[in-house]
This record gives sequence, C-alpha cells and structure tokens, in this order.
Amino acid sequence: MAYQEFMIEGRNAVIEAYRSGRTVDKLYVLDGCQDGPILTIKREAKKQNTLVRYVDRERLDQMSQTGKHQGVIAVAAAYEYAEVEDLLNLARQKGEDPFLILLDNIEDPHNLGAIIRTANLAGAHGVIIPKNRAAGLTATVARTSAGALNYTPVAKVTNLAKTIEDLKKEGLWFVCADMDGTEMYDLNLKGPIGLVIGSEGEGVGRLVKEKCDMTASIPMKGDIDSLNASVAAGILAYEVVRQRRRA
Repeated sequence: MAYQEFMIEGRNAVIEAYRSGRTVDKLYVLDGCQDGPILTIKREAKKQNTLVRYVDRERLDQMSQTGKHQGVIAVAAAYEYAEVEDLLNLARQKGEDPFLILLDNIEDPHNLGAIIRTANLAGAHGVIIPKNRAAGLTATVARTSAGALNYTPVAKVTNLAKTIEDLKKEGLWFVCADMDGTEMYDLNLKGPIGLVIGSEGEGVGRLVKEKCDMTASIPMKGDIDSLNASVAAGILAYEVVRQRRRA
C-alpha cells in the first residue's frame, strides 16, 4: 500500500479539512497572524483539541511542500484513531484479558511504527498515545509498522495519567518500564495489563509513573544503560506473552 504525507496547506484547505471531520494531529500557524481565516482555523482547532504551534515564516517555508502555505499548515493523521473503549471491546470479542501498550514521550515516528508492529505480533489489543509530545499516525509510522496499523487500533488521549486511572476501574493493572524497577522476571504480568513505555532519553513522566502499579526493568549486561524504546517495548511485551502462555 502506498502512503502519502498528509500535510494540508493553505487556509481554505485547512478549514475544509476540519469541517469534513478530518483528524488533525498538529497545526502550525504563523506567529502573530490574526486575520479572519486564521481565527476561524484556530476556533476549529480548539474544538478538536488540536495541538497548535506558533512558528515563524522561515519554519513554515521549510515545512511547505507547495510553497503556498498562506501562514498555516496542518498535519493530518494517516489513519483514523480508535477510542479507548474500542481496544477493550476488541479484547472482549476475543475472550481475552485486555493487553494494552501505552506510550509516553515517544516522539520518533519510527519508534511508534515499530511498537505498533510489535503490539500486533504480541497480541496486544491496541496502543494508546497522548495528544501532546507524541508522534501521530503519519505515513512514516504506517510504513514502519509494516501493515500492522491496519489491524492494531491506536487511541489518542488528552491525559495519559487520567486514562490509566479510568482503565484501572476496568480491572487493568499497569506496569511501567523503568531501569530502576524490579527485574521483569520477578513480576506477575498475567491478567488484564497495561504496559507503559517511555522514550529512551526521558523515560516515562513522573505523573504517569506514579499511576502505575509496578515498575519493570530489563536485565542488561553491556556497557551502556538504555535500550531503544521500541526494543524495550518488544522485550517487555514478549515477557507478558510468555507469562500468559503459562497462565
């Protein structure tokens, strides 16, 4: 399947994208621009809770693929997002305990795509990402997922910590990847579970980590102290798979 970069440029094009119900991940607006069409776009962005970034003209010129951005560029999702409830329903349909992967501070689209691919192969029922400081479902993500994005739903939420609280009410336990945590082999990762992964640089944010029930570390014997986020996600996801097989 061929993928296109969904960069929507020009005031009318962006307005129509919003009015048609298109999911917009991020909106780049010329800093200081306050004319009528831009104000209309900003109102639509507020309704959809789109992340808006104000940038200078040089930045917009660099991003533009047409040279006719008119002071605004929208980045749309290559795929539609699911709702968190859709992920739980998928688990119910399969008669399985929910297994979700939640990502915090994952801004590299290649990492996101690789994690979605792992989620599919490990039997996870979906991936949850936050609206801010996160890669969206771009063409790069779709390509890197090697087709898994067609089968593994991805939900985008405003507040990851609040989502964890809500999912706990559905019976899920949460384990957070952390290099200072308990070795993963010593944890019980069976049953309804959410696996929380952060970036290799910053890890999982403090507020999200505090909501988790357990922290899991991956035993490492080398000379460096961190794994790529997608590799860590794969190792921990398959420890969940291993324990479920023995349940």
